[in-house]
Amino acid sequence: MKVLIFNINKEYYAADIMEVERILGYTEPTKLPDSPEFVEGVINYEDGVLPVISLGKKFNLPVENISEDSKIIVAKNADERIGIIVDVVSEVKDIKAHNIEKTPDVAAAISKRYIKGLIKLDGEIIIFLNLLSILSDEEKKEIVS
Repeated sequence: MKVLIFNINKEYYAADIMEVERILGYTEPTKLPDSPEFVEGVINYEDGVLPVISLGKKFNLPVENISEDSKIIVAKNADERIGIIVDVVSEVKDIKAHNIEKTPDVAAAISKRYIKGLIKLDGEIIIFLNLLSILSDEEKKEIVS
């Protein structure tokens, strides 16, 4: 399996490359009034607008400042797309199934929704995310409508 490895607040995360449509350079999103705190806004994307979220804020992590290395990962599922701000995109790597461990039971039920497992790679533990499950259906409706 190929995964995209990226960094948020000095922590490593990975996503299945099949969930990633494109990686964009950082563009300042247009703020949306009354949106959840983790929603940074929207940007122009192809023929429409793309909602953009901060994973750092969504995960309640201290938020790093945007730098020249910051990127927006466009996650896709059928006709649904969302932009995710990350600090640094590291690389695409091939991961073998035996390197992925189940999410420990100590993880809260909510985080198990969007954590597929833990990848052990080169002495590091990388959190393997399901990008398309990060937002609940209610949050998706709130952003899109």
